[in-house]
Amino acid sequence: MCAAAASLNAAVTAGHPRLLGDRQRLQQLARQRSQAYERMARVAREQAESDPARVISRALVCAIEQDGSLGRRAVQEVLALIEGPIKKGHTPFGHDLALCALVYDLCYDYWTPPQRQAFHDYVNRTVDANIQSETHVFHNGWYGYKHWGIGLACYAAYEENERAPGILRALEEDWRQRAAPALELAGAGGGWAEGYYIHYWLYEWLWFCEAARFCEGRDYYADAPDFFRNRAVASMFEMYPGIGIYGSRRPLPLGDGGGRVFGGDRDKALSARRILVNHFGDDPAHQAVHAFNETTPRCSVGAYAYQDFLWRDSTVKAADLSAFKLSHYSRGAGRVYARSGWDEEATYFLFTCGDRFTAHQHLDAGHFLIFKHEELAGDGGHYDDFGSPHDVNYHLRSIAHNTILVHDPQEIWPAIRAGEVTGNDGGQAHDWPHHNGAVSDPQQWQRQRALYDIADIVACQDHGSYLYVAGDCSRAYSAKKLKLFTRQIVFLRPGTFVVFDRVVATDPGFRKTWLLQAMKPPRQEKNYLVVTNGQGRLFVQTLLPERPEIRCVSGPDLYRYGGKAYPPRRDTGPAPACRIEVACPTAARADVFLHVLTATDADVDTVEPAVLQKGDGKIAVRIGGVKITFFPDRISGYIEIDGQRRDLAAGAP
Repeated sequence: MCAAAASLNAAVTAGHPRLLGDRQRLQQLARQRSQAYERMARVAREQAESDPARVISRALVCAIEQDGSLGRRAVQEVLALIEGPIKKGHTPFGHDLALCALVYDLCYDYWTPPQRQAFHDYVNRTVDANIQSETHVFHNGWYGYKHWGIGLACYAAYEENERAPGILRALEEDWRQRAAPALELAGAGGGWAEGYYIHYWLYEWLWFCEAARFCEGRDYYADAPDFFRNRAVASMFEMYPGIGIYGSRRPLPLGDGGGRVFGGDRDKALSARRILVNHFGDDPAHQAVHAFNETTPRCSVGAYAYQDFLWRDSTVKAADLSAFKLSHYSRGAGRVYARSGWDEEATYFLFTCGDRFTAHQHLDAGHFLIFKHEELAGDGGHYDDFGSPHDVNYHLRSIAHNTILVHDPQEIWPAIRAGEVTGNDGGQAHDWPHHNGAVSDPQQWQRQRALYDIADIVACQDHGSYLYVAGDCSRAYSAKKLKLFTRQIVFLRPGTFVVFDRVVATDPGFRKTWLLQAMKPPRQEKNYLVVTNGQGRLFVQTLLPERPEIRCVSGPDLYRYGGKAYPPRRDTGPAPACRIEVACPTAARADVFLHVLTATDADVDTVEPAVLQKGDGKIAVRIGGVKITFFPDRISGYIEIDGQRRDLAAGAP
């Protein structure tokens, strides 16, 4: 940390507890949220092996009931961290700091003076050891590994650890100068380029933000309003429809991670939304989020009852969720989320076409997801390890996503994530100064914008019966092989997607391939492929190119291309089992792809056939009473529904 900055706010509240409000507030919560408190108290008094959730529960019950036995037990549990080795680097030392800070504050009376001094020394030595750790503000580490724990530890011992005020002010200055601008740049609209990872780091940072409000009235949310005022809505849209195992909701697979199997990250996402709903509870959009949250009223992990106790405020006004908007645009991350409705059987759609910020992103400009009961068009590969052969040659590469490949036989890629890249998949480029493809802060991003500003959503129009999105992905590829790649998608609710792609290569000999990551191998029907996964089904109709070359790659060949295989080291959960490849049959500089994808229940046997219509320099498709027309020379077109015409045009979303 740098030298102490001048205090920017009012004095920190005296006395303990204070990180979550005073004892009277916590006791009042125990009366108001009695069922959650009773569950938390049972967890607190269990003799099970110590873990953070049980330690936090014991500390809270100690503070509320002034139970010395629980307080002394919690102190002894965190002393193992305080007296242990100092953690450094990409390790969750922030979590350890936060746990010790909570016990210090909530169980203050049960620490001996030498133990308190040991805590102060532990905090100071950890801070000193990690001055250069986790400094990238676009990466999860700044918030989830580091600063939330440092901040809680300094608030907990503010008047007792003489270094605490200076450390806290230095944190605040770094936040104001680098981190808050990062959230406003990459998080405008509430999404986050890092994808899935936000579901487990944001919760901790919000906890710190709440502690700052309780301790000194500091409103960190006000420094990044475009992110925080939209984050709860974006998070709601980042959950697939349907309530799954243990009453939880599954987050989208975006970037690394993905939440494919059940874990506590689902409860963190719920708790993060709750914190924001409590803060912005007068806003109608947050009241809709509250209604959504209340469909899963309890954390799915039993030991996380303390999260229900702290953050579930059932007195917030709930809006009519069924009347809420069906799509959301996060311009910072370049993502459009959409649903057919707010019922649990809804069809779900995501389109991503944004810029580069952090190492956990993939080479996936133009990628989309489709979900109906289950994933139908998904995100390929497994996050088996950061920088593994599978990771750098398949999982993060374009070949594992629903986008376009343009194969230049001479193209090579540098190492990424410190992993050796040996595969030429024909996908998007990566040639950034940092080996992880990450940028340190907004200032660097602006200085090197030409490297990181790689894709744009250029249209997003939701008219209820349909959604129109368009993206320009051209700059995501090497300029040596590609001049243009634009994608236009019309989502005809409830479940039909028209995907129109224009691709212009620098050399007519560069093979162009359209990709779809199918969750199950499809069966071939006369005019379409049919992908069935659980109770959901996806019909895939290829209208252009004419006489397409279609391959379905599955089994042992799924992770093989260019004569080399890149299988994952481990299975991280349900992943696409087949890669559908649609290629142009003849060499040309410019080609178009036109597909109609229809998501249905698995018991649907046929869908309305899509009819291609060409002429007058236009390309049109008719599906029942709907006709959609595109222009092959620009991002534009129009839609006709029952004789009513409306333009599809690029413009500010």
